[in-house]
Amino acid sequence: MSALVLSLLSGVFICGAAGYLGSLMLSRRMALVAGPLGHLTLPGIALGLVYGFNVSLGAFPFVILGVVLIWLLDAKTKLPMEALTALVFASGVAVAFLFLPIDQAEAALIGDIASAGLGDTAFSIAVSVAVIVAVKRAYPELVIANISEELAAAEGIPVTRYNLLYLLLIALIVALGVQMVGGLLTAALVAIPPLAARNVSKNLSQYARGSAAIGVVSAVAGILLFEATGFPAGPLVVIVSTVIFLGTLPFAGPVHGPTRATIHR
Repeated sequence: MSALVLSLLSGVFICGAAGYLGSLMLSRRMALVAGPLGHLTLPGIALGLVYGFNVSLGAFPFVILGVVLIWLLDAKTKLPMEALTALVFASGVAVAFLFLPIDQAEAALIGDIASAGLGDTAFSIAVSVAVIVAVKRAYPELVIANISEELAAAEGIPVTRYNLLYLLLIALIVALGVQMVGGLLTAALVAIPPLAARNVSKNLSQYARGSAAIGVVSAVAGILLFEATGFPAGPLVVIVSTVIFLGTLPFAGPVHGPTRATIHR
């Protein structure tokens, strides 16, 4: 199987899952949390580059540890999650730059999807599908928790458990995304497709599906542009997403309020 086909398969599943999850993150004003968590993956990326294994595998332990720390601190202090994320990721970045190979810094910062092998692609697809299934099953509960944690608790939804699930799903997508766009640009994968989808959606079902679809289109177009121009694929994927967002601006309008009938399951 050619490198282009493997890159396209990885990109489609990673960016589709990121867009779908991002439709939840935007409603919580949490999309930018993926950026700091992306920086937290840098120590794992550095280890992967130094020792020659999949950078996503290297990123997983660090980002999962960071998410658990954020969740524990959130439960203990009730400080803003964005602030707690910044606290945790700063330490990760500091550690990464102690031993990140300077000659391989570009791959760590903006990704290198073209280097994905068959095993890497299979791993990315499997984890992306798991994220999509988990988001689909938990979507109604997470939307209600987004609106009001008090309302969710009144309906018997275990908010703390769903918050942990939510953070773990972010961690999985961030760890996968580093191969696609590196540690610097992961926030774009979960933020820009939902922004574009929100401009053209009439309900939450369209919004969630549109976010995933725009993520897929951005990945395919960005990787094909990389093949044609030689410019790095990661930044091209982000630029394509931005262009799609700009194209949706004339259609911008409010997304109707969430109900159980309109939430995509």
